[in-house]
Amino acid sequence: MTPSDAFQNRWSDLDRPPLNVAALRRGLLRPGGLWTSLDVVETIGSTNTELARRAAAGLDEGTVLVAEEQTAGRGRLDRTWTAPARSGLFFSVYLEPGDVPAERWGWLPLLTGVAAATGLARAAGVDTALKWPNDLLVTVEGMERKAGGILAERAGDGVVVGMGLNVSLRADELPVPTAGSLALAGAVSTDRDTLLRGVLRSLEHWYGQWRAADGDAAASGLQEAYAAGCATLGRTVRAQLPGDRTLTAEAVAIDSDGRLILSTDDGLQEPVSAADIVHLRGAGGGLA
Repeated sequence: MTPSDAFQNRWSDLDRPPLNVAALRRGLLRPGGLWTSLDVVETIGSTNTELARRAAAGLDEGTVLVAEEQTAGRGRLDRTWTAPARSGLFFSVYLEPGDVPAERWGWLPLLTGVAAATGLARAAGVDTALKWPNDLLVTVEGMERKAGGILAERAGDGVVVGMGLNVSLRADELPVPTAGSLALAGAVSTDRDTLLRGVLRSLEHWYGQWRAADGDAAASGLQEAYAAGCATLGRTVRAQLPGDRTLTAEAVAIDSDGRLILSTDDGLQEPVSAADIVHLRGAGGGLA
């Protein structure tokens, strides 16, 4: 391949330029800040898998790994996450909240959701709703669509938190009809450098508040913020629970442990810490 061929191939999709690593480092890495290193790789199986591997050997808190393309991205319940190269944000961060009681670490994926929604509202001008426990929803033509997901895993002495977010995917590129992207939701910007800086700065802010409150979600304002942005609350949902048990009920609250409180027709309230949730009806439109 000649240099001119390489240049043409690299810029074959001018709507999807590569991330500017130097600019991202200048904007995010600062003395005393949370983010200590940031690397961008062209292609990787899974940023979560790679950071978890590194964490096992010892890793500095605040390490950020970003991929232009993931070939084996993972979601909850071993689901896969794939998208065209440079069409989204695919990244993982390593957090080590050793001074926070371990039983409160379950808030980290919810915290990341709040940070993403807050950062994207500023950077993209898109209202991003939270579907408990780890999905990011946008509205496309009046219907809820999943645009992103979050996966947190214990690794080393801390937690690896990964996010996949559809940014510029066009309708004919969506993996399933219920998916969406920031572009399809009318984002004012799909500049991935701007979006990544916005999300990581917001994550640094919320993580700092949460740690300062010793992981107390109520005292840090996290519990209130999550409930305010959670599209699951006030909805009738179907919860697929461990043990192949299914429960249809109304989602009424998020408790202090980050659990979803479901209220059944007979008036009982059941806290759920792990479940696959389907929105059946209520605020917004369609199933999600």
